[in-house]
Amino acid sequence: MQPNKHVYMSCEASFEEASTVIYGAPFDGTVSNRPGTRFAADAIRSESYGLETYSPYLDKDLEDVSIMDSGDVDITIGNKVKVLDELEATAREILTAGKLPFMIGGEHLVTLGPFRAVHEKYPDVVLVQLDAHTDLRDDYMGEPLSHATVVRRIHDITGDGRIYQYGIRSGTKEEFDWSDAHTTLEKFSIDTLKDLPALLKDTPVYVTIDLDCLDPSIFPGTGTPEPGGLTYKELQPAFKVFEQLNVVAADIVELSPPYDASGVSNAVAAKVARELMLAITK
Repeated sequence: MQPNKHVYMSCEASFEEASTVIYGAPFDGTVSNRPGTRFAADAIRSESYGLETYSPYLDKDLEDVSIMDSGDVDITIGNKVKVLDELEATAREILTAGKLPFMIGGEHLVTLGPFRAVHEKYPDVVLVQLDAHTDLRDDYMGEPLSHATVVRRIHDITGDGRIYQYGIRSGTKEEFDWSDAHTTLEKFSIDTLKDLPALLKDTPVYVTIDLDCLDPSIFPGTGTPEPGGLTYKELQPAFKVFEQLNVVAADIVELSPPYDASGVSNAVAAKVARELMLAITK
């Protein structure tokens, strides 16, 4: 892997020295409402230069850790099966080198690719999902691979008891009923997220943050906005929880820059990326 020329601020380490490797997933091929998430990674990189490298909340600085931004994966536009394979291969390369994969999506389906690579290395991995939507449909309009089915496809890999969902406020009745038997789901809030360190201990964790967990009043730039979400201050404690978990891979998804002309959503996404990277980079 070679460093990207357009990088998230301060993430300029070489592949050899980096402990975390960023890669973009510019794909929105199954979006059911408003496309545009393919532009998210570059928007986040550009907006990062409006932030400081230091997080006063976590008392950590990007200048004190080694992170590489490898750029966007050269995906096969129009072929979601190949896209997932390509993202899986990228995550596998990073994991094989003993580093932490950090993906910037893209629609939420992209999580499935790297999760497969993580599960291959860590068969006991659990998924921790912050989201507005359950993403537990078995199919969406007859299609099993969709942003609306991604967590159900991950359950196909993990089985019961290995998926923790927070901030969920949208889904079919069938999805919520199904989750009662197969996942741990907290509606509307992330209040019980703080219990995970004691519960999971050293269990490997994949963190996926769908940015539409945030309320559209502060994060309108997303393809499927859902009122009733978290404020940024309500999301903030999650980063200190993630510090305490054995996070082995992570992603943030579903920023769609075209739907927020103010650029505020880009700024929020860039800050979430900074906090999450600092929380999980060893």
